[in-house]
Amino acid sequence: MRLVAGVEYDGSGFYGWQRQRQSPTVQECVEQALGRVADEAITVHCSGRTDTGVHAHCQVIHFDTTARRSELSWVLGANTQLMAGISLLWVREVDAGFHARFSARSRRYRYSIINRWVRPAIARDRLSWIRKPLDEIRMQEAADHLLGEHDFSSFRAVGCQSKSPVRSVHSLQVTRCDHLIHIDIEANAFVYHMVRNIAGALIAVGQGDRDPAWVGELLKARDRTQGGVTAPAQGLVFVAASYPDYPDLPTDQMVDFPSDDREPVS
Repeated sequence: MRLVAGVEYDGSGFYGWQRQRQSPTVQECVEQALGRVADEAITVHCSGRTDTGVHAHCQVIHFDTTARRSELSWVLGANTQLMAGISLLWVREVDAGFHARFSARSRRYRYSIINRWVRPAIARDRLSWIRKPLDEIRMQEAADHLLGEHDFSSFRAVGCQSKSPVRSVHSLQVTRCDHLIHIDIEANAFVYHMVRNIAGALIAVGQGDRDPAWVGELLKARDRTQGGVTAPAQGLVFVAASYPDYPDLPTDQMVDFPSDDREPVS
């Protein structure tokens, strides 16, 4: 039986999503919790790996199991085993053809900046602090150069394992609300550090160090060494993945309160 689930996590206390020698990682914690509920070893696959310090509103995972539990039991059981900072949001049964990574048509990220001269105290692990004034209109003008399908080698970190640097950016919006600036980006997929490198370039434009046209020139250069600073991880959140072939999955929202007499998945 294949199950898909939504996972919310605060990445500030983890060494990223992927299981590795350094611990803890989100993947290993989720696998251990689900394994205790299933009473068998569980391996999970995600829609998009996140780095150390990066958060997720709804990371989508799938896993296979022979255990039969209700959807409610999976959620409640796993959450009693998970450390603070990770929560299972929902579980659904899907057909065997579903894959959290390969079935996703797009992913959405948000990079959040607090733009003021005093450092933040509240939510400091969820915001990137920029002291110099930022011009969000210039940032948006620069961001428009990145829309569409391009070679994103200039925004691709060393060590990226993707076979191709070509990605398609569907939308890229820069908005401000008082001292908060949000960079919202949706693409079919992302190369390593792509969002943080884009954010770093837009910040350079916003604080007047570069002209908006520079981002377009940087894109055409296909050279990461010309790309400037990578923005800090703590401002980045994986928002959601899109699965048009599975419209019933609540991939970008919290589900309603469950009933206690929900039927087991079968």
